[in-house]
Amino acid sequence: MNCPKCGADQPDGGAICSACGVVYEKYWKYHPRPGQEGHNVSVAAAADDASAGAVAAAPSAPWRELILPSDIRADPVAAWARGVLLIVITVWGLGLIGASVESNAAGKSVLHLVNLPFHEAGHVLFSPFGDFIGSLGGTLGQLLMPLICLGVLLIKTRDPFGASVALWWLGQNFLDIAPYINDARAGQLPLIGGNFGHSSPYGFHDWEYLLTETGLLRMDHTLAQASHLLGSAIMLLAIGWGATLVYRQLTADNHRRTPHRHR
Repeated sequence: MNCPKCGADQPDGGAICSACGVVYEKYWKYHPRPGQEGHNVSVAAAADDASAGAVAAAPSAPWRELILPSDIRADPVAAWARGVLLIVITVWGLGLIGASVESNAAGKSVLHLVNLPFHEAGHVLFSPFGDFIGSLGGTLGQLLMPLICLGVLLIKTRDPFGASVALWWLGQNFLDIAPYINDARAGQLPLIGGNFGHSSPYGFHDWEYLLTETGLLRMDHTLAQASHLLGSAIMLLAIGWGATLVYRQLTADNHRRTPHRHR
């Protein structure tokens, strides 16, 4: 045989070249063996493709870990408590989703009282930006609060299930807004202070003012239905996300408690 490095004639079966001292196995670790040049090239190409794929997938991996973490700690108490909460918001949410916009079911819900302070705070927060943004600020305020909670729970505290509940709350706010958009022309819903839209000064009813200024007042019912549908979709997405997390935690817990059978 010939030395793969210096080409010197060497006896078959040797491990080290007597001419240059190279160890054949170490040399072949980084160079193709005789007759395997094409194979090694294809292996190297496959390795390059895999590396490229890993690089391409790297940016999205952290988000997948935030939303559906792969390392789930077994905690039966927490898993069942989350399951009960999930059942409650599912039943509650489906009731709100199935109600008509005209019924104002979301506005009569106890969550409306939770949303209302954030709505009023939004008016104050956005008032420096003018009358239009100030009026829209009420709606923005009650949408921003669940979004902030979602971000904190997902990124800061790494609690994806809590974030799914915050996402459900965001969807419920769209349902809460829908009846007031729908009431823009009629002005029949009661407002804070005992007023009604039809008897209050122009601009007191947020969505009457907003849709009048944008020339979309005739579309109040359509926009209300769109808000209701968007909120419904968000709530269903949140329920599915939460259910997936609970199922994975329960599955991980059962797997760890089941003894492995050795053959």
